[in-house]
Formats: sequence, C-alpha cells, structure tokens
Amino acid sequence: MRLAELHSWDLSVRDAFEVQQRLAQEVSLRDDLPAQPSLIAGLDLSPPDSSGVAKGAAVVVAYPSLEIREIAVAERKVTFPYVPGLLAFREAPALLAALEGISLTPDLIFVDGQGRAHPRRFGIACHIGLLAQVPTIGCAKSILVGKSSVLEREAGSSAPLIDQGEVVGAAVRTRTGISPVYVSVGHRISLEAAITWTLRACKGYRLPEPTRLAHLAAAGALKPYKHGQKLYAQLPSQETV
Repeated sequence: MRLAELHSWDLSVRDAFEVQQRLAQEVSLRDDLPAQPSLIAGLDLSPPDSSGVAKGAAVVVAYPSLEIREIAVAERKVTFPYVPGLLAFREAPALLAALEGISLTPDLIFVDGQGRAHPRRFGIACHIGLLAQVPTIGCAKSILVGKSSVLEREAGSSAPLIDQGEVVGAAVRTRTGISPVYVSVGHRISLEAAITWTLRACKGYRLPEPTRLAHLAAAGALKPYKHGQKLYAQLPSQETV
C-alpha cells in the first residue's frame, strides 16, 4: 500500500508540535466511505524491546465476516522520546512500515490510539489517515483529553467525549458491562459513522476485531500472511483482548 510523505520523521519535539498543529487543519470530518466497505484494516504496535525495537502490525479483514485476509509485521527502532500527545512520532514509523507491507487497499482503517480526541486535535489516527488517505478511526483504551457523561452498561451505548466545550469523540460500550473504548475521528469519516463502524467491527470482544488481531500479530501470536496464501495462523484458544 502506498503512503504519502508529508514531513520528515527526524524532528525535534518543537517541530513535532508544529507539524501536528499544521496538519490538524487538513483532517476531514466528512464521510468518505464506500456504500459497502469490503476490507477493514487494524493497526497496533508492540512495546519496544530491550534494544528499543518495536513491532508494528497491520491486519486486513473482510467485512462483514471479519475473517483475516492479510497480515504484515514490521520492526523499527523507536528513536523519538516519550512526550504526551506526540505518540505518532514514536509509533507511526513502525505502523506505516507494516501498512506499506500489505498488498490489499482497505476501505477503512482502525488505529489503536486517539484521533481528534487529542490536545491539538491530531492524534495518531489522524496522522495515519492523512498519510494513507483512507477513512480512519481512532479507537483507544483510555482517555487522553475530555470527559464523558455516564454511559449505559449495555453494548451499543455511547456518550459524547467533551473537551473544552467541544465534542472530540465518544465513549462506546462494545460489550455489556465491560469498560468502554474511546472512539474519535481519524480522517475522512464523521464521528457518528466512526461509532457505527466500531460497533460493526466488533466480534464479541472489547476491541474492534481488526485492532484486536493487530495486537496479537504485533505480539507474535499471529504470523505474517500474504493475501492468496493458505492461512496457517491460529488464534490463541482462550484469547480475551
């Protein structure tokens, strides 16, 4: 999959802030999905190992079956320092390398991280969305900015995530009684559609199936798989992510 080149990744912290502020203006909140998406990708990253190398994973599934069609994994050394709000500059190089390794072009991408629910309204899902020019959703396991109102316990419930008077995302209950995920726009999708597709992409777990599988692939539990080959990867028998 080909990606755009919008800036260098060899940046200072100050320059990284400026890149986010500039590119945030280019994020589209309008729905640009096909009427019936057929391929959905998920991206996730392993923690860096003792030598500072992280594994990025991209998994493409078919919709509506949510069955695996392709898996790519890429290793990259993490060089950017940990700075709250600048996650993309640490994680995106490995995720993008994995995304470039897939031959299929997804209609929608889920990123394990924030989209517009970010101090500068430009989290890693926005960054990936602009580089891939594919509708993208940020689906995080915790809140970075904002607060949500009380959320009903039932699966399918959602509540706005509000930061400084602006709706930047939503808390979404994907399983009854389980902690919600925090959904926000990455690029070329509305928040309403992002919530809808997060729920449609779930398969009985807390996380959407594309990012759940990407988490497993980044951890080494699923092996790389090229579209058209026989799929030998086996899901762990008691996986609960």
